Amino acid sequence: MMTRVVCILALAATIGGCGRVGIFKSDEPVFDGQRFRAVVKAERKNRQVFTVTVHQVSKSVEGARAAANYKAKQHCIQYFGTSEIDWTVAPDADAQTLRVVDDTLTFRGSCRDEAA
Repeated sequence: MMTRVVCILALAATIGGCGRVGIFKSDEPVFDGQRFRAVVKAERKNRQVFTVTVHQVSKSVEGARAAANYKAKQHCIQYFGTSEIDWTVAPDADAQTLRVVDDTLTFRGSCRDEAA
């Protein structure tokens, strides 16, 4: 009897951890039906200027564009309190101008500093 209770508790604990599968959290947004790993990089001394890369673009180019835009806006809101971005290489650029390298898209932008 005690073994059965322990097994049920262990199973419940295991299932509870299933929300996180692979590198994605269960609450991460979905773009065009897919989850993307998007990363924003900026220098610590100047977080205003950044690059955002999106991996596994082959799943959906449109989804990858949306994921890049989302991640960039998160970055700008966090550091500058605004979602306004001046893009040098934008997610909404013409499809022919996008360069996919190793199944990855890279965009560049600058957060507008509302305090300035």
